[in-house]
Amino acid sequence: MKRLALVSAIVLTLIASGAMAQESLRVLTWKGYAPAKLIKAFEAETGIDVKLTYSNNEEMIAKLRATRGAGFDLAQPSQDRISFVQKRFPIYQPIDYSKVNTGQLVASMVDAVKKNSAVDGKGYAVPHCYGTTGMIVNQKLAPEADDWSDLWNPQYDGKISYRLKRPLLIATAFGMGEDPFALYDDIDAYRALMKRVEKKLIDSKKLVKNYWTSGDTQVAIIKSGDANVISGWDGKGWTLHKENPDIDFIAPKSGALGWIDTFALPAKSKNIEGAYKYINFMMRPENAAYFTNQEGYGTASKDAINFLNAEIKANFSRSFPPADLDNIKWHPPVPAGFEKIESKVLDRIKAAK
Repeated sequence: MKRLALVSAIVLTLIASGAMAQESLRVLTWKGYAPAKLIKAFEAETGIDVKLTYSNNEEMIAKLRATRGAGFDLAQPSQDRISFVQKRFPIYQPIDYSKVNTGQLVASMVDAVKKNSAVDGKGYAVPHCYGTTGMIVNQKLAPEADDWSDLWNPQYDGKISYRLKRPLLIATAFGMGEDPFALYDDIDAYRALMKRVEKKLIDSKKLVKNYWTSGDTQVAIIKSGDANVISGWDGKGWTLHKENPDIDFIAPKSGALGWIDTFALPAKSKNIEGAYKYINFMMRPENAAYFTNQEGYGTASKDAINFLNAEIKANFSRSFPPADLDNIKWHPPVPAGFEKIESKVLDRIKAAK
């Protein structure tokens, strides 16, 4: 009987220790995406011990490839870095959206992430946060500038600036009334579109003051008055608006360009239920707002705006009323060979006289 009791005690101990091991959650994320205050609150609410590993897209892929999707319970890749990896190396598992409180998320972002992370008809991610490229405009000197097409509008001759990189080509296509992302399954049609984009930007090159190359030069050129209409990042536009209310970030009528970072489940996650609890906790409006107040990135939590501090709330309210938020063009995965086409187009535009 003593031996039986001893064996029973050992079994119970092993079961208990196994249960305790499952109550940890290993999260592979970006710095700033898991604020200490929220982690402590999540641990207190759920009893789950969160273990954070900071990374970036390339490292996430490398880590999960090396273990075939083991070692972590939750990861946070960008939405355009999931499907092409998953097709070659099955390092993630499909999301069970019935376990995600999608009612507290922006529907258009959920739909975009489902589509852009899909493999064999199954979505592999949930939206977390986002950022955008649009227009930064001195609205006192260029009050009618409100779309990508103003980057080649003769009305702003000599007062236009943009960054000569691939997002400019995508933006130009949208400004011309075309949808480049709709051609991602037809390389010949995409190549023809890029030819039209190339011609537009070469023909209008004489209107451009210069090309900005960094966040600092982006700010300096419009702050100095050298340009009044530029392409730019939302955060830079809002910083400038704080200094000079005449300058602001504008979501172009044909759609700002956006990136989304997500939540995704590694293929061999050991605490799937804990991962879903973490996702739903982080996306509660008050928690998502805390993250945005701390880091400045937009959040996919639709009611978080009600909990933002006054300045940040005003920025998002001005630049992204619901219609403009839903009109953001989220970057999908870039098909093989497309960046080579774009690189040659950019080289020809740069070299053109």
